[in-house]
Amino acid sequence: MSHKRRSSVDAKRPAHAPVFAALGDETRLSLVAKLCRGQPRSISQLTEGSKLTRQAITKHLRVLESAGVVHSVRSGRESLFEFDPEPMEEMKKYLDLVSEQWDQALSRLKSFVEGEVPGSDSGAIARRNSALRI
Repeated sequence: MSHKRRSSVDAKRPAHAPVFAALGDETRLSLVAKLCRGQPRSISQLTEGSKLTRQAITKHLRVLESAGVVHSVRSGRESLFEFDPEPMEEMKKYLDLVSEQWDQALSRLKSFVEGEVPGSDSGAIARRNSALRI
């Protein structure tokens, strides 16, 4: 991977940390799954079927909101929460870059372990390897 591309990946890492942290909780993942269905939902709707209080759900929603995963809109007296897919799309792009970086690193390791050095004489490598054996 080029230095420029690696710097791009490294520069984006801190921006994704709050999203990863917010999604690192089972309750918050459950809330995101409910909100992914497309309909804005109130705190009372999100509390249905849960053993958690409205206050606990509200705290989890605020964590998700501060990470940019959800946002709230006022509808009369209540707040409705909506899923925002943009942070997830950005995380996917970031994870794709990290995956590509690992694939390249593993490919280089495989070439090194198998003795395939680009642009070198494979016979010389075989002689070197046999000379190293006792």
